[in-house]
Amino acid sequence: MIQKLLVANRGEIARRVFATCRALGVATVAVHSDADADAPYVAEADEAVRLPGNSPVETYLRIGSILDAARRTGADAVHPGYGFLAEHAGFAAAVTDAGLTWVGPPAGAIAAMGDKIAAKELLAGAGVPMLPTWTDGDAVTDFPVLVKASAGGGGRGMRIVRDPADLPAAVDSARREAAAAFGDGTVFVERYVERGRHVEVQIFGDTHGTVVALGERDCSVQRRHQKIVEEAPAVLPDGVRERLHAAAVAAGRAVDYVGAGTVEFLLAPTGEFFFLEMNTRLQVEHPVTEAVTGLDLVRLQLLVAEGGALPVPATPPADGHAIEVRLCAEDPTQGFRPATGTLHRFAVPGVAGEFTPTRGLRLDSGVDTGSTVSVHYDSMLAKLVAWAPTRAEAARSLAGALARAELHGVATNRDLLVRVLRSAEFGAAQVDTGFLDAHPGVFAPLLPADRLPVAALAAALAGAAARRAAAPVLAGLPSGWRNVPAVPQVVRYATTTGDEIEVRYRLDRSGALADWSTDPTVADPTATAAPDAPPVVELVTAAPDRVLLDVAGVRRVFRVHRAGSAVFVDGPDGATELTELPRFPLPRAALAVGSLLAPLPGTVTRVHVGAGQRVAAGDLLLTLEAMKLEHPVLAPTDGVVADLPVPAGGQVETGAVLAVVNPEEAPR
Repeated sequence: MIQKLLVANRGEIARRVFATCRALGVATVAVHSDADADAPYVAEADEAVRLPGNSPVETYLRIGSILDAARRTGADAVHPGYGFLAEHAGFAAAVTDAGLTWVGPPAGAIAAMGDKIAAKELLAGAGVPMLPTWTDGDAVTDFPVLVKASAGGGGRGMRIVRDPADLPAAVDSARREAAAAFGDGTVFVERYVERGRHVEVQIFGDTHGTVVALGERDCSVQRRHQKIVEEAPAVLPDGVRERLHAAAVAAGRAVDYVGAGTVEFLLAPTGEFFFLEMNTRLQVEHPVTEAVTGLDLVRLQLLVAEGGALPVPATPPADGHAIEVRLCAEDPTQGFRPATGTLHRFAVPGVAGEFTPTRGLRLDSGVDTGSTVSVHYDSMLAKLVAWAPTRAEAARSLAGALARAELHGVATNRDLLVRVLRSAEFGAAQVDTGFLDAHPGVFAPLLPADRLPVAALAAALAGAAARRAAAPVLAGLPSGWRNVPAVPQVVRYATTTGDEIEVRYRLDRSGALADWSTDPTVADPTATAAPDAPPVVELVTAAPDRVLLDVAGVRRVFRVHRAGSAVFVDGPDGATELTELPRFPLPRAALAVGSLLAPLPGTVTRVHVGAGQRVAAGDLLLTLEAMKLEHPVLAPTDGVVADLPVPAGGQVETGAVLAVVNPEEAPR
């Protein structure tokens, strides 16, 4: 039996595996990069070994270092998690060659399914339906197509191409991204199915010849080809479920599969389905299967790795419905680019359990309050899962918990997830892989623009209460109290969109709100539109962390949290982050006109233009790689490239100047 398990991974999946190990009495070992030294998963392991460096290539992808960590700690088994080396046949073989127990499928099965091109050929022979596929871009005749990485998944190296002229550039870009993410830049092309649904089947095999389907999941709601909402069971036409399960089991038996695996299919509107790929590992979305089956899939992995027989002889019936969302560090105001920073507060209300099968609300998080989100790894912070007797109840519960969560310090995709869950189309199970493109309204922030002034007022009143509470003398006097009131209190804030809002308020002798107003046009002195009259607001109570306002006869509670100059306001309409601006700002150096700044830390992988070159608006200037994704930097206007201060291979921090484009003057 396994006595001590090393998890060759990080973040929430390491914590997930450790949770089951603690329940089973198995000792645990973590490995960590320098950036992860203070991560929660490291603190939760019984032992931890440093992998010097930060990039995946020098840490979590270094097989020799991980095996050395197992030797030094006396670990007798290795769990790969998902991502990194989880689907690396050479790693699986190296673990078993070292005399350790590998918690995963045999190296041969990983190799067979890891090469997605060869996997398609193998499974087609087993009767699994396939899409037309090309390995030579010049041979493609049927558009639109999807460029895909052969060695990995998770949306890395994936590109939709509708115009044949765009295919060479898409292939080149996909190769670079795949090489960065998986160490293998091999790509292939397959026919793209419009309005297809991404449905996958969880399979499990043991060393006694059993291969079972444990149900299916719908993972159709995706952004950048990465899943963000997953659910089980899938809502399927009559007869499709049984055929999907049979095809998935056939795929597993074709490679003598052992352990947890996922066979992914594309379901067409006609009811036809086609094999996409087989992931020879535990999936990110495995908690929804656990919720509706009651099975601990990590426990089953350990049992099978020890040579035990799978205690599930047939597909178990689904009990209720479960939905999972992936909460990611992404900035909605910057096109959902990955975001970095410090999580000043991370709190989700109503959580019934973490990391193991739970009825109700489950949280699998890689971070806690105080965690630093770095540029080195994936942007996913946590998975939140809701189980309920019905799909509608699960969606409502999950959306409510997300909306009330306090997520302070790092921008996230929370508002998008809530709007998806609350949309009528999702409620009617009208989902496909183009869901987000077809419903742009889900990208709107939860907090309506006309509710921002009241949230800013709450921030100002909480700030005043905090200053009075900290005052060494006369702390009981209302903020801004004067014998003869003349001018209001004024606080200016910057919003996450770069605008400014000015709050003016005055309290009377009793501490009540006498009057207030806001000016949202401070940042634009040329604006002439007068702000709308503010709603009638009465101050009920104000504390440094909680403000209760009566807004037009309705009492509303605002939770306020301050971290330096950043102020986070969570109210009944949504959340907002404001930055309090100094009353007397210091002068600062001006940037050159036309400067393009780095939106996040990263590495300039390619520079596509030269200084002095004339460019048109939208031309690709350079490519920035950060958090495993490529981010194109485009010319904002017609003009001439005046400066390119960062060469290819150069690393930059947020706000660094990447290029300067002198705008082309309009003819007179």
